[in-house]
Amino acid sequence: MLRRRRFKDVIASQLDLFEREHGELLASLSSAERRYDTAERDEAEETYGDYLDEVGKAAAYMLELRDGYARTLDFDTADGYRDEFDRAARKRFPRLAHELDEDF
Repeated sequence: MLRRRRFKDVIASQLDLFEREHGELLASLSSAERRYDTAERDEAEETYGDYLDEVGKAAAYMLELRDGYARTLDFDTADGYRDEFDRAARKRFPRLAHELDEDF
């Protein structure tokens, strides 16, 4: 049985907004990952750290958006919203999935 996602439309709008406002940062993730993939052995650790810093920064902005809206909801509803948001965000921005799992 398929269940309708209660917050589907609001989450889609929020993720669109996140992508518009942080598009440059999201694009930089690809570049940072490529730099790591092509780094010489002695530079790999530093370039991977740079990549993780960028991922963390992007995830922090996204979680700020998620949690700001969640604070407007009652406790039980907020949990369901966060779960839906996280599923949608993982699907749309897989590079940030690990950071969502950590749930700042």
